Amino acid sequence: MLHIALQFIRYDKAKSIGTLLGIIISLFLVGQQSGVFVFLTNAMSSLVDNTATDLWVVDNRTTNVNALAKLDIRLLREVGSLPGVRRAYALVVAGGAASFPNGTSAGVQIIGSEAPLFRAGPKELVQGAFADLIPDGAMSFDQFDRKTLGGSSVGSVFEIGGKRVYLATMSKGLRGFGAVYLFTTLERARYLGNVPTTQLSAVLVDVQSGADPIVVRDRINRSLYGVRAWRPRDFALATKKTVLGTSGIAVSFGSLIAFAVISGFFIIGLTLYSAAIDRLKDYGTLKAIGASNGYVARLILLQALIFAVVGFGLGYALIEGFRFGIGKSGVLFSYSWVLRGAFLGITLLISMGGAVFAIRRISGVEPASVFRG
Repeated sequence: MLHIALQFIRYDKAKSIGTLLGIIISLFLVGQQSGVFVFLTNAMSSLVDNTATDLWVVDNRTTNVNALAKLDIRLLREVGSLPGVRRAYALVVAGGAASFPNGTSAGVQIIGSEAPLFRAGPKELVQGAFADLIPDGAMSFDQFDRKTLGGSSVGSVFEIGGKRVYLATMSKGLRGFGAVYLFTTLERARYLGNVPTTQLSAVLVDVQSGADPIVVRDRINRSLYGVRAWRPRDFALATKKTVLGTSGIAVSFGSLIAFAVISGFFIIGLTLYSAAIDRLKDYGTLKAIGASNGYVARLILLQALIFAVVGFGLGYALIEGFRFGIGKSGVLFSYSWVLRGAFLGITLLISMGGAVFAIRRISGVEPASVFRG
């Protein structure tokens, strides 16, 4: 059957190439939109994902790390005194407007944590050292935010709210959602963001060795009023749900992906149907010599499977090329095995589902038709 299927594919190269291109284009569009969506959702919770801590303690109404409410500084000592807590760290997050010597400006998110540990970041420095962030005015930025920051580099001087700062270190791949992240010391973040010394944005908690973070989390939630402790992955998930639920991002990307799948399904289906019409006598001949409708259906599905396998290989190669290319501009993401499996499933759905058009038409062909003029 494989040999016959390949002969049918080679019979009309134009339609075979059209079917293959339809699969490749549909898969590429799905992969492209999925990749950008993954990047955006990762950026939503990047502050949580890149902070090495066991628990986050925030205002009990907060479900989005990008919109932290201010807390009383006394909470830091209260959390640190609870059983199971090894140490509590203060975190200050404040918005600001940066102005650059070339006349441009940008919105920034100032993230301050205690030196010299800098638990909230930066992470994976590619230029400079953590000690370089201690001198007055020192800030850290991501290399992919250079253009947004007026083309700045390590050593560049600019202003935030009229206060002079400079870029002392550079990280890679720590992008913010909706604003550029700038990391610095706790005190400098207060100064630049006009945050009183009596307030902080969150408390980062390290639990004692052998203690269960879930038990410590529940103890904090029972003991302290007006706050809520989160495990990092739970807080990251809550952030994504909150942002997606209050914006049109999910609907926008979801509709584009659905459109790519539906259009691919019908384009490929109609192409296979047209190819089947051109080969009615060939399929009729197979029936005339004893082939059943089931055999013919399996033959058409086998052709569709061949198109799916080849199309997936070429389409996924293009998707990886897109990921590599866009990654050079700082849109960094990776496809999980689950997502790759979904790509394969979508390819099979488009191809095998499209083959139904041809099967329905061929099933009605009478074997005797091949003997008519």
